[in-house]
Amino acid sequence: MYEKTFPSKRFNITLAFLKKHISTSETVLDLGVSNPFSKIMLENGYKVTNTKGEDIDDNQFAFNNNEYSVVTAFEIFEHLLNPYTILKGIKADKILISIPMRLWFSSAYKSKTDKWDRHYHEFEDWQLDWLLEKTGFKIIDRIKFTHPVKKIGFRPLLRYFTNRYYLVYAEKVISTI
Repeated sequence: MYEKTFPSKRFNITLAFLKKHISTSETVLDLGVSNPFSKIMLENGYKVTNTKGEDIDDNQFAFNNNEYSVVTAFEIFEHLLNPYTILKGIKADKILISIPMRLWFSSAYKSKTDKWDRHYHEFEDWQLDWLLEKTGFKIIDRIKFTHPVKKIGFRPLLRYFTNRYYLVYAEKVISTI
């Protein structure tokens, strides 16, 4: 499908998962600026609005309303200092999140040139599950997948069979209080 788009495997799996759970008639707020995957969502008929690049640790105005039925966050939560506050403030009933998983053989990512391109959190699956539960979401579906790289070495070899990404679809639990 997106064979010529890097990273094609991740994009294809994410798009199939999105199509499985989210209708193109729903309105989507994609956390983060417009990116290759938000463009893929638009090409596939989704009504997508992106945040504008504001620091959402400090400014949650963009998603503190009821204009969106779905919030997507593809490789965003690992960059946040306080994902609990973000998730707690989301008004949408559905959320689709993907994260790079913490790898035992690799330290957290930190760009040498970009002060914003770094991972504050690299989750294990149970940590994201717990975070979603504590913020009022119930996980409906989840998948993990590998992300091989075209390099030679021990760590690139491990990436062929060690899950790197975790993709979750969750719905807000309706409170009876």
